[in-house]
Amino acid sequence: MRYKIVGEDNYIMVATTRPETILGDTAVCANPNDERYAGMKGKKVIVPMANREVPFIFDEYVDMEFGTGCLKITPAHDINDYEIGLKYNLESIDIFNDNGTISEAAGMFTGKDRFEARVLAEEELRRTGALVKIEDYMNKIGRSERTHAVIEPKLSLQWFLKMKDVSKPALDAVMDDTVRLYPDKFRNVYRHWMENVHDWCISRQLWWGHRIPAWYYNSNEFVVAVNEDEALEKARRVTGRADLTLNDLHQDEDVLDTWFSSWLWPITCFDGINHPDNEDIKYYYPSNVLVTAPEILFFWVARMIIAGYEYRGREPFGDVYLTGLVRDKQKRKMSKSLGNSPDPIELMEKYGADGVRVGMLLCSPAGNDLLYDDSLPEQGRNFANKIWNAFRLVMKMSTDEMLEQPAASKAAVAWMRNTIDKTLADIEDSFVRYRISDALMQAYKLFWDDFSGWYLEIIKPAFGKPIDGVTHRETLEMFGDLIKILHPFMPFITEEIWQRLADRPEGSSIMVEDMPLPAPYEAGMLTRFDTVREIVSAVRTVRKEKNIPVREPLVLCASPGATGNEFDPVLIRMCNLSEIRVTEEKIEGAASFRIGTSEFFVPLSKGIDNEDEIRKLEDELVYQEGFLASVLKKLSNEKFISKAPQKVLDNERKKEADSRARIATIKESLAHLKK
Repeated sequence: MRYKIVGEDNYIMVATTRPETILGDTAVCANPNDERYAGMKGKKVIVPMANREVPFIFDEYVDMEFGTGCLKITPAHDINDYEIGLKYNLESIDIFNDNGTISEAAGMFTGKDRFEARVLAEEELRRTGALVKIEDYMNKIGRSERTHAVIEPKLSLQWFLKMKDVSKPALDAVMDDTVRLYPDKFRNVYRHWMENVHDWCISRQLWWGHRIPAWYYNSNEFVVAVNEDEALEKARRVTGRADLTLNDLHQDEDVLDTWFSSWLWPITCFDGINHPDNEDIKYYYPSNVLVTAPEILFFWVARMIIAGYEYRGREPFGDVYLTGLVRDKQKRKMSKSLGNSPDPIELMEKYGADGVRVGMLLCSPAGNDLLYDDSLPEQGRNFANKIWNAFRLVMKMSTDEMLEQPAASKAAVAWMRNTIDKTLADIEDSFVRYRISDALMQAYKLFWDDFSGWYLEIIKPAFGKPIDGVTHRETLEMFGDLIKILHPFMPFITEEIWQRLADRPEGSSIMVEDMPLPAPYEAGMLTRFDTVREIVSAVRTVRKEKNIPVREPLVLCASPGATGNEFDPVLIRMCNLSEIRVTEEKIEGAASFRIGTSEFFVPLSKGIDNEDEIRKLEDELVYQEGFLASVLKKLSNEKFISKAPQKVLDNERKKEADSRARIATIKESLAHLKK
């Protein structure tokens, strides 16, 4: 379309998909960097059909590459145009009636439906010569969710809440960690919203909700009141007219925005608006934690914090845990159209409710999206099977109270109790930081790896033999603690097992049992047992490589204190050793391996292949020297040294020391073999 330049025999070109709204144009705009329109500064143009002179303005909002680079500004019927209108103080001309017909303000097509007016506008533009051409164009059109009618942006009278001052305490609360967001990456999102907050339109044109408590009289004058009787009293006082009746007042038909009701939730659930000093709200407010989705961080969370400071003078909760979206393994949102959204009922039927819970939790790091895959609930089901099988094993063990507790079992009990105490402390730390997935994984490893993989293997009696009573009672007690630790993640199987572990009173439930509390643990013992694990693994590797049957006892030779001593009975049992010999000399004809800086030997009846051993040691030497070089590269980097936390630096220096010690041991072994 052509917009004639005032005072010139020239035009500018403008494109639109809604020609009927030309009647509401109050400016034409171009980007100040667009050289094509540099000569239009300070000029006016004439709006087609309306024959109204409007200013030609410049704003960087306009995309120079879109259309002709000129944008017609219709503040009354486009949200972006409305913002530009406010910025440049432009007139807003509302050309639509509430029923979608053209209003008298348009100056023509009055009473016609908006779509009929679109056709008439095209004809009028063609008749007056303003129309240049018509092209097909794919456009995004907003539609009503219920009626599918095309939504028309339109100015209307609404109620607003000024947000600048009222939102400041809520911004400060998050910035100074009075209210903590988990994960804290959302603090910047929150800060950006709150520092650029707009006034809040709190009125909605709906038939359901809290009705606006405003009563009108004398056309558009109004009073705000709790009820109509109070409104009448106020109206009489304001007008000085004692003869006013309720028939002279009418209440606003709009209702409050849903979020304007919801922002009071932490207060109203304790009746804190009607009775601000009642015992419940004094006890429970502020609450501990809110769990919600990040997409309503501003709509709901921020506004609840605002309301908390406005009506209670403090924050409504201390922590906000923000969950992620469930996505498929290709990171797509779950949707019916993509067919990537599994039926949770079918999943529970296939994997069990506990299995699905574990599967979802395993892929749910705090605040990040959940990348779902069917293998996850399958892993959860397998874990449930592991728990049940371990329970059956423990319950079916026959006991003999006359048996003395074996040294290996006694050491295993002490280690397992320390392991449980450490894991409880780790889980508590994860819960405090809302790292629920980490807490589950810690509980998972405690049961699967430590209890089932090691403890039960150590204390399990030979086939057909009974277990001593002391170890069995200790095991049942620890099993009960493990079930309690797992209960928040797997409530159904843990309830079933807990009921079967012992006779329980009628109506009792694991749900109301106290969670085990972590006791002080001996970290050194746990470290020494980690060495035992490595030794067991290494001895089993020797058996496999040398084709030594599991039933054939072996001798393990080690330097003084290398095995940890207290766990020697465990090593003897798990490795099927006839003895552990202490030696400071290298053993001829023995397979060797290193754990840390200690060297171990397993004497072999057939001796060893020196060339093969030398090759293995040389390969390990190359690896260790490469590892040491990477550590030294880090430690020689001044930027890394200056920025890394002391704990990280200490860890790197320990790596250096350990690596140097291993290299020295390997070189010594090589020198011995090459003699």
